Amino acid sequence: MPQSTHNRLAELHNLAAHYHTAAAAAHGKEDHLTAHELSKQAHEHSVNAHKLAEELRNASANTDRATRLDGSGAVTPPIRK
Repeated sequence: MPQSTHNRLAELHNLAAHYHTAAAAAHGKEDHLTAHELSKQAHEHSVNAHKLAEELRNASANTDRATRLDGSGAVTPPIRK
């Protein structure tokens, strides 16, 4: 079963939180090199989650716009030239 986009977004947020926690623990143990690498990974997951959230927002806005323009409540596919 394919993973929904919303589930993937939640997974990316959870991964970022996990890496932030792991980085803080490594920093607390004065393992600064590991902490820095974990912080970089947390940042990458956060950026990916942000990009996916923007894509979802844009897709939703386009769907809402198409529905309003159609007036029937049915989602109309975009017209390609």
